[in-house]
Amino acid sequence: MTLKERLMNDFKEAMKAHDEVAKNTISFARAAIKQYEVDHREELDEAGILSILSKQVKMRKDALADFEKAGRTDLADSYNAEIAILQKYLPEQLSIEELSKLVAEAAAELGIEGGRQNMGKLMGAMMPKVKGKADGNLVKEAVMDFLK
Repeated sequence: MTLKERLMNDFKEAMKAHDEVAKNTISFARAAIKQYEVDHREELDEAGILSILSKQVKMRKDALADFEKAGRTDLADSYNAEIAILQKYLPEQLSIEELSKLVAEAAAELGIEGGRQNMGKLMGAMMPKVKGKADGNLVKEAVMDFLK
């Protein structure tokens, strides 16, 4: 079953169960996918759909920080629920320990031992390896820790 089919089936199930949060979240995700396909006149593959879903999660996480600063726990709770729903469709995220190990391996391959001037090289090597499996900010943290 493709990711699009899974989204459609889960959307139908959420409608049947009267789960408004799941229904709306999946509906927004499907709309973002459809919007991209219409704008670019191309059918998205699994990687493209995962990219859009990752952006949806990142967008909600960014807004979540603002809601927490403003003390809006009601909105923060609903965004946390939406993030949990969307993360079901994303691959398993790497832990900081796994990222640190991958950073060390990539640095060894590139012959990098430290120094902030190597940040760009190391980030450039890391991002394709962890695309969809780790948040860019976590990767940045792991690289910064390694380079210190």
